[in-house]
Amino acid sequence: MRMNIYTPLQQATGSFEGGKIIEQKPIGFPQDLGAVKRVGPLFYWAWAHAKEGGSIGLHPHKGFEIMTYVVNGQVSHGDTLGTESTVGPGGAQVMQTGSGVSHREKIDGPDAEIFQIWFEPDLNEAIKRKPTYHEYVAEDFPETVSGQVHKKTIIGEGSPIHLVTDAQMWDISLEAGSEYEHAVPAGYSIAALAIRGNGNWSTREATTPFQHKDFTVVQADSEPEAVRLAIGQDKVRMIVIQLPNQVAYPLYER
Repeated sequence: MRMNIYTPLQQATGSFEGGKIIEQKPIGFPQDLGAVKRVGPLFYWAWAHAKEGGSIGLHPHKGFEIMTYVVNGQVSHGDTLGTESTVGPGGAQVMQTGSGVSHREKIDGPDAEIFQIWFEPDLNEAIKRKPTYHEYVAEDFPETVSGQVHKKTIIGEGSPIHLVTDAQMWDISLEAGSEYEHAVPAGYSIAALAIRGNGNWSTREATTPFQHKDFTVVQADSEPEAVRLAIGQDKVRMIVIQLPNQVAYPLYER
């Protein structure tokens, strides 16, 4: 197992509309100069904040499966498919952009907080498919509570989101003094962003602290591995995405 933790200073940044929307990017575009270029078919991950709100004008996408997940505030979406949609806290929007679609976004606060995440299917096949759009509200996603650990499945078993890309995603909240263990299958990685609180990651080899806003990548090779998330005095909220280390199709060259 390999584990790397990237501080906010090692992550990429971005902004829109004169700084009304600011972004921390665990995985940015090549020109963003972040330390992590991709994790398997996880191509791009932006964590956006807008104190009052902001907008991004009409722009095109093609091939990628693009998800917007709302932590706080709301996001309005319009596209060339004729969609007009608004999603609030805990909800998500998914575009499978296929042969091509253009969309615009408006983020409303106060203190809006969203993710935009790009998953990469086989682009040679994806661009042959008709583009689609789907929206989901918070109640659409399965949630479990085990002791002081609350786990919401965004992509995976029981979720209404079905991607072509091999990916699973969870929104996990831990109360102070609690622990969560995640089994990483052989040949897979997890990419995890601490959006609230501090704590420790533990493996068979070591215990490694993380801080709020740190980005952790854990890779299992030929054997499955367990990684434990342990919390001290802080409450922690962690977004975790699981992906294969390799796929059976060429990935976009960055």
